[in-house]
Amino acid sequence: AYVGTAYGGVATGHRVLGALSLTGLPIVDVEAGCASGAAALTLGAAAIRCGEHHRVLVLGVEKMPKGMIRSSFYEPWQEEAGLTPAPAWFALRAQRLLRERGLTKEHLAQLVVKNRGAGAANPDAMFRKPVDVDGVLASRVVSEPLHLWMLCSPNEGAAAVVLDREPGGVELRAVALRSHLPGSVLAESSPLAGIDDTEISAPTQRAAAAAYEAAGVGPGDIDAAECQDTDAARELLAWEELGLCEPGGQAAALADGTMAHVNSSGGLLSKGEPLGASALGQVVWLARLLRDHRATVALAHTIGRGANASATILTR
Repeated sequence: AYVGTAYGGVATGHRVLGALSLTGLPIVDVEAGCASGAAALTLGAAAIRCGEHHRVLVLGVEKMPKGMIRSSFYEPWQEEAGLTPAPAWFALRAQRLLRERGLTKEHLAQLVVKNRGAGAANPDAMFRKPVDVDGVLASRVVSEPLHLWMLCSPNEGAAAVVLDREPGGVELRAVALRSHLPGSVLAESSPLAGIDDTEISAPTQRAAAAAYEAAGVGPGDIDAAECQDTDAARELLAWEELGLCEPGGQAAALADGTMAHVNSSGGLLSKGEPLGASALGQVVWLARLLRDHRATVALAHTIGRGANASATILTR
C-alpha cells in the first residue's frame, strides 16, 4: 500500500491500515505537499507495471491542523517575515495571470461561481451552496486580488483506489509526475523570479505532455477533468497549461461555458483540500463518471510544493 499524507506524522499508513486489520502489507507513506496522493498513485502504478505487485491499495488521508498551513519547506526567518502564507504566493501568481491574460477579479469570481454551482450537487462537498459573482466579490480580501471565497479551505478527508494488473471497468492509462526542468531556477509559475520564462515549460505542461503521449490522447479527447483549484486563478492557469484552452482564452471559455466539464465535482473550492487525499479524491470522482458512462476519457491534475505536478489519464 502507498499512503499519501502531508501532516499525518510517522507511520500514518500503518496506523490507519492497522486499525482495519490490514497487517502484513508493505506500507509506504508518501509526502509531496498537495501532490502527495498523486505521488502515491504514481508509485503504486509503477509497482504494478514492473511486476513487483499484482494489486495495490493507494490511500490518501489528511487531518489538517488549525491555522496557517506550516511547512519545513521554509526557513524560520521566512515564516517570521510573513513570506510563507500560501495565499500570498497564490496572489502573486494571480496578479501575473490577470496582467498577462487581460483578466479581472470578475473572471476569478465567475470561476468560483462555476465550481460552487457544481459542488452543490456533490454530496461529499464541504460547501454545497451556490454563490454569485457579487457574493464572491463581497467576501473579504485575503491577499489582492484574491477574496476569501476564491481560496479553498484546508480540511480533513480521505480517498482510496485499488490498482489491479487485471483489466477492469476503468483503466489507468497514464500517470506522470514532473517537476521543473533540471537545473532550472524556476519552480511552479515562480512569480518572484523576475525572469522571462515564456519559453520554459511549467511542471504542469511537462506532466500533461507526458501523460497525453503515454495514453495516446490529446487535450481535445478529454471530456471530464479535475484540476488544481487551490485558488480561482490556479484553475484558470491550469486550463492553459493542460492545453484545454488557448493562452488567453480563459475569459471566452468562462463566457461560453465550454469548461463546465472541468471540476464537475465542485473542485477544491467546494470540497476543501485535505492535502494527502485531494489528488486521489479527483481520481475517485472521475472513476465514478467513467463507470456511470458520463465520460470516456478523463484527466486529473494536481501540483504540490516544490513544483511536483501530476497528470493522470483514465479511460472507460
